[in-house]
Amino acid sequence: MPELPEVETIRRQLEPELLGRRIVSADVLDRRWTRPEPPALIEDGVTGRTIERVGRRGKYLLVGFDDGSTLVMHLRMTGNLLLAEPEAEGDERPGMERLYPASTSPAYLRAELALDDGRLLRFTDPRRFGHASLLGPGELDPYLEARIGVEPLGDELTAELIGRMAAGRTAPLKSFLLDQKGIAGIGNIYADEALHRAELHPLSPAGSMREPHWKALREGIVEALEEGLRNGGASIDDYRDSRGEEGSMQNEFLVHTRAGEECPRCGSRINRIVVSGRSTYFCATCQTRLRRRRRRSAGRPRR
Repeated sequence: MPELPEVETIRRQLEPELLGRRIVSADVLDRRWTRPEPPALIEDGVTGRTIERVGRRGKYLLVGFDDGSTLVMHLRMTGNLLLAEPEAEGDERPGMERLYPASTSPAYLRAELALDDGRLLRFTDPRRFGHASLLGPGELDPYLEARIGVEPLGDELTAELIGRMAAGRTAPLKSFLLDQKGIAGIGNIYADEALHRAELHPLSPAGSMREPHWKALREGIVEALEEGLRNGGASIDDYRDSRGEEGSMQNEFLVHTRAGEECPRCGSRINRIVVSGRSTYFCATCQTRLRRRRRRSAGRPRR
């Protein structure tokens, strides 16, 4: 579930805490976290290394080390990356049980990195879909370029670029936004919120948009993601930030998970359908359903 705002929230919290810290030990407790590579590849590769960078691309968290390598982590559906304080003497319960909710409990601990100041960086994941890879110098860019597209909050994402990416596409706009090889970092939540802001129906064919729609969609994407960042992400399932705390974006949703409630723009009832296997929320009254644009035959005269 964690999307760009949730992952970026974690990155912003961790960066000032991790920069300059050295990893004194690493323990991978679940082989699925690193597969198909063996856990020892990460355990041996990060131990003794100093953290020089904490970044993000799309939904990927990136921890860069002094030898040029990068630990790339993806939270998938239920992963959490938590920074735990050292446990005080006499504590009867492990630190994670004291500090964090059930979804981040020791039962779901998949990996643990011990820092030189005594703190622990812990990856928890109830459903075990999260993943990590350790990439050597020069391997990060090819790895990401094969998996994700443009960052939505930078200058690179323009209305014109959206138009070029959507040209000729018959897939619904909801599916278009979920494709990480197009625009990176948008998942189910922020696709719904962006489309409502853009006043575009989720079933509209992506290629049916024209220039005004490209501009509206870009603005909708940026506004939805920035609202998510302001609220520390959305905690509707297992997501917690690096401190084990919930985000509050779920309290600001315009349409997502609000089926049957009133649309905040027009007052009509919000609908729920399934698109690409994902629950999709929208207002059929104020979100325009565009028609597929037909190609004109070469020999057919215009009227």
